[in-house]
Amino acid sequence: MSFLRLAICVAGVYSMFLLWAIAQERLSVPFDRIDGTSSDKFNAPLFMNTCQSAFCVLSSLIYLRIRSPRHQNLPEILGLTQAQPVKAVTTNGTAKANGHSHHEKPDHRYSLKSLLLRYFQCSIFVTSAAPFGFAALFYITYPAMVLGKSCKLVPVMIMNVLLYRRRFAPHKYLVVAMVTLGITMFMGFGEEKPGKSKHGSSADAGGLPMGKQLIGISYLLINLAIDGATNSTQDEIFARYKVSGQQMMFWINLFCTALTSLMCVLPLPYIPVLHPGESGATELGGALEFIRTHTDIVKALLQFSLTGSLGQLFIFETLQHFGSLTLVTVTLTRKMFTMLLSVAVYNHKLTLGQWLGTAVVFAGISVEAWVKRKDVHAKRVLQEKEKAKLKSL
Repeated sequence: MSFLRLAICVAGVYSMFLLWAIAQERLSVPFDRIDGTSSDKFNAPLFMNTCQSAFCVLSSLIYLRIRSPRHQNLPEILGLTQAQPVKAVTTNGTAKANGHSHHEKPDHRYSLKSLLLRYFQCSIFVTSAAPFGFAALFYITYPAMVLGKSCKLVPVMIMNVLLYRRRFAPHKYLVVAMVTLGITMFMGFGEEKPGKSKHGSSADAGGLPMGKQLIGISYLLINLAIDGATNSTQDEIFARYKVSGQQMMFWINLFCTALTSLMCVLPLPYIPVLHPGESGATELGGALEFIRTHTDIVKALLQFSLTGSLGQLFIFETLQHFGSLTLVTVTLTRKMFTMLLSVAVYNHKLTLGQWLGTAVVFAGISVEAWVKRKDVHAKRVLQEKEKAKLKSL
């Protein structure tokens, strides 16, 4: 049963996020008008995020309802009515707890308000990060984007140190150095222009000026930095509160949907990356008008939203039942296949130097996975020895 569950999780992560990656890249290139007069790019990142987060809310709610016991009500399913931990008090040598003693003292460390504020904090990070990732695709190729996103451990490490004063093992600095070198090689040896159409054209040949590429790299670095803050905050939530991954997924995406929906209907001024449309126009109106005149985008939007939401469910299921080591291995190989699939589907041309840079990046991340596996194995051996000692006593 365990092997079957793992196989389903791996298949789900691979299939959903590979399809999601294809849809995301498709949304970054021009769509033909229904009258055939021109091709235009879809420039409504907040609307895209609203669609995906709404699908995530719905899919996580359905998942929680199906997996929860029948007697649980909605607040319990969503983690709003967690039982307070109780300290046992010893009276006359007898420990009494869980409602059997008049001297029990509830542990007030758990606060629903602080938990919801942490969820809201994550939603602000997610809402801010996604548009920068989408904007980066106008300046760098999708394989470069995937390779950069594979380096998330770098900003996660930095944000954990800056925000929560955590320390890391020495080998992680080697990983950071290898990842940074690989990314530098990939960007330095690149010759292809980003944002080309699926079928390509002569106008797509040649690379962008270095200044334009630096803009794309800057957007990607901002996206990674905010992602790092998001992941470190999620680690803090798991450390402080007894919540499931699906409950976290529900609340973060619910807040994201509320935030992006509000921003979509407000007549915002021109804001680079976040609101690149006309000043004073609503993003919702611009997005709906674009969909009306470019009907091909509907399929890509639905694929992007649906596969992204289902992929998150498989991610949290893998994390819950098999741990972070297995998840790291699955996501590492998934990103490798995503990049290769992008090269095949959209006919990207990678130079020998870029392939070498890719190998350096994945070698660095593989070092991280190997060390984690080694540490987990050592802990298991130590636990088995301790159990053996207790049995002998």
